Amino acid sequence: MSIRAWPHWAILLILAGYLMAAVAYAIWTPAWQVPDEPAHYNYARYLAEHGRFPVLQAGDYPHAYLEEIKARRFPPDMSIDPIRYESHQPPLYYILAAGVYALFAGASLAVRLAAMRLLSVALGAGTIAIAYVLVRENFPGRPYLAWGTAAFTAFLPMHIAITAGVNNDALAELVLAAILLWLLRYLRRRPSRHAPMHSRDWFPLGLLLGLGLLTKTSVYIALPIAALVILWGEGRLAPERGRARSILLGWFISFGTALLMALPWYVRNILTYGWLDILGLGRHDAITVGQLRTAEWLAANGAASLVQRFIRTTFQSFWGQFGWMGVLLDSRLYTLLALLSALAAGGVIGWWVRLARRQTTLYAHEARALAVLGASALLTTLGYLWYNLQFVQHQGRYLFPALIPIGLAFAAGLYHVTSPAGARPASLLLAGGAAILIIRGFITHDPSLFWAALLAGLALVLALQGWRGSRRAQRVMLAAVYAGLWALDWLCLFAFIVPALAG
Repeated sequence: MSIRAWPHWAILLILAGYLMAAVAYAIWTPAWQVPDEPAHYNYARYLAEHGRFPVLQAGDYPHAYLEEIKARRFPPDMSIDPIRYESHQPPLYYILAAGVYALFAGASLAVRLAAMRLLSVALGAGTIAIAYVLVRENFPGRPYLAWGTAAFTAFLPMHIAITAGVNNDALAELVLAAILLWLLRYLRRRPSRHAPMHSRDWFPLGLLLGLGLLTKTSVYIALPIAALVILWGEGRLAPERGRARSILLGWFISFGTALLMALPWYVRNILTYGWLDILGLGRHDAITVGQLRTAEWLAANGAASLVQRFIRTTFQSFWGQFGWMGVLLDSRLYTLLALLSALAAGGVIGWWVRLARRQTTLYAHEARALAVLGASALLTTLGYLWYNLQFVQHQGRYLFPALIPIGLAFAAGLYHVTSPAGARPASLLLAGGAAILIIRGFITHDPSLFWAALLAGLALVLALQGWRGSRRAQRVMLAAVYAGLWALDWLCLFAFIVPALAG
C-alpha cells in the first residue's frame, strides 16, 4: 500500500495535540528554566550579533554563579551573559537560531526567546512526522504501531519540555530520524541484486550524515549504523562479483560527502582547540570545573547508592523532572507511570514469547527494521552510560535520540497487553499484585487501598478484554493511554512547572 493511500487523520490529530501542548510550554515555561538554555541562547546571540562562532574558554562555566542563579530562579538582576559553556557545539542549529534571533532583534526578550523556542517546537513536529512514516512504512500491516510511536514521541511530558526550549536537541533528533528513515528505505527499496547502486544514489545519505556531524555528537551513532547497513544491504543484494566494490563505493560516497561537509568545522576546531580536539570536547571537559564527577560520588556514597540514584533519577527525568532537574512530580504520578511502563514492558516480553513459540509472525522487513532501530537504541544507551561513568548526569533526556525505538516498543507492548492473548496473563498478574497489597496491608496495618483497588480494576478490565476480545475496546484503551499522556502534559505545565518556577 502506498503512503498516499494511508489514512492521515490520526497523525494530524497527534501533531495538532503536540503543537498545542508544545507551544504552551514554549510560552509558559519561565525564561531559562530548560536545562542549559542560557548557554544555547548565548551561542546563537553571539553568532547573530558578531557574525562569527564563539570560542569556548576558561570562565564560560561559572559553576558557583550558575548554582546561585538557578537557586534564585534567574532573577532580572543576575545576567545570563557569563553562561557560555555550550560554545563548542557544532554549528547547524545555532545558524538557524541566530536567524530567528536576528529576525526578532527589535522585539522584547520574552518575544525573542519564545520565537527561538518555537523553532525547536517546529523541528520536533518534523521528528514526530518522520517517526510515523518510518514505522508505518516498515510495519505496514500494523498501523497501530505507527500511531502509538508518534503519539508517545509527541506526548511524553519531558520530551515536550525539552523540545520547547532553546537547544540543539530537537534538530539532532530530526536529523537522526531522517537518517534512520533513509537507511530503512534503502534496505526495502534497493534495486534488485542484478542492478548495482550508482554513485549518485549514496549522496542523499552522505548529505544527511553531514548534517548530523554539524548538529550534535549524539547523532554520531548514525555513522556505525550506516556503515553496517551498507555492509548488510550490499552484501545481501549486490551482484556477487561486484559486492566488495559496491560496499566500498557506498562507504566512500556517503562518508566522504559527510566528511567534506563537516571538514571546515573540524579545521576551525583544530586551529582553535588543538589537533586532538576536533569536537571541542576536551576543552569542554577542562572548563567545566565544579561539575560532580562519578568517581567523587562513588567515593562518598558507594556503588549501591549510585546505582539506586541512577535508576530512580533516570526513570523520573525520562518522564518528567523539570527545570534544572529541580521540579519533580507527585510520587503517585511516578508510580502510575512505573505501572504503565511495566505493562508495556510485560507486553513486549509476552510478544517475544509468542514469537518464539511461533504463535505470531515477524516478516523479514520488520526484522530488519527492528535490528536497525535496536542498534540505534543500544548505541544511544551505551553513550548515556559512558557519559555517566565520567559525570553524574542521570538525566533521562539523554535517551531521547532513541525515542523512536522506545516509542515503538511502548506501542507494541501496550497493544499486546490489550489484546486477548496478552490481556489474560496481565490480568492475573495485576490481580496477584492487588492481593499482595491487601495481605500486606493487613499484616502491617498500613493498607494501600487506592493502589490495590487500581490494580484490581485494571485486572478486571483486562480479564474482560481477554474473555471477550473486543477490537473496539482495545482501541478505546489505547486511545485512553495516549490521551492520558496528553492530559499529563498540561498537568505538568500548570500544576508543577509554572507554580514552582515562576518568579
